[in-house]
Amino acid sequence: MFKPLFFLGMVLVGYLAQFVDGTLGMGYGVFSASLLVSIGLYPVIASASVHTAEIFTTLLSGVSHFKLGNVKRDLVLSLAIPGVIGGVAGAYFLASVPGKTIKPFVAAILLAMGLLILYRVLLQKNPIPSVNKGHSRVKLTLLGLVAGFMDAVGGGGWGPIATPSLILSGNDEPRQVVGSINLVEFFVTLAETLTFLIMIGPEAFRWDIVVALLIGGAVAAPTAAFLCKKLPQKVLVSLIGVALIGLNIRTLLQFII
Repeated sequence: MFKPLFFLGMVLVGYLAQFVDGTLGMGYGVFSASLLVSIGLYPVIASASVHTAEIFTTLLSGVSHFKLGNVKRDLVLSLAIPGVIGGVAGAYFLASVPGKTIKPFVAAILLAMGLLILYRVLLQKNPIPSVNKGHSRVKLTLLGLVAGFMDAVGGGGWGPIATPSLILSGNDEPRQVVGSINLVEFFVTLAETLTFLIMIGPEAFRWDIVVALLIGGAVAAPTAAFLCKKLPQKVLVSLIGVALIGLNIRTLLQFII
């Protein structure tokens, strides 16, 4: 039965999630999937539905970032294939084994990364290191594999893992990190969704939620990319740290209380 108020609520969730994700490079999947699980959906159905909507929102977000000059080609090429492989493996794993058992460990790691980012911004004299240094191809490959896997398992995790890892490396401008991560996320999300379709079937998806999240996210994507370009680097990095801390304290409290 179609419920207009519920549908509009999901549109708002999609807008807010994409606005945060497009601006800070993280939050869409974690925010949306956590809400869907809290209202009673199984984690695999929540993750599958969120990632289906993300196919379209990440494409719009990635294109918007690309047009605004927020994308670094080398990062996209290095992360795309490992991210897809990790995402497919994570989707297969989640369809077979509940992903809740490893979420608190991931949340603890991400919380520590958020605290480290804020430490660099608030207490160090040079919080944002010099950019345009080289990346280790091995490290980028491992980052793509881990971030893609956890994105599928946790319903979100590509941005929260990949974005702060690259920010802390200090090799790129924060806006280029956010834009590149958003663009690569399209390919990762597409691969995950196709895997979920094969593993659990389209009948298990909540298509009303998919459409609502898609509408909200499509509206927010261009605005978020523009804001990412205009925010000062120190402000952008600080917001990323705060977002990581807030999201993962909430996750940890759910397992403690």
